[in-house]
Amino acid sequence: MKKLSDELLIESYYKATELELSQDFIDLIKSEIKRRSLGHVLKATS
Repeated sequence: MKKLSDELLIESYYKATELELSQDFIDLIKSEIKRRSLGHVLKATS
């Protein structure tokens, strides 16, 4: 996941939730979003 751009990471999160993929996978994406301090992006678009 470290090779994904911030934008692609956020898009992946939304697509994974839209497709109702595994919660473990979604949590993995969310933890990478938090690691990159991008949590504000998710809150802004919610």
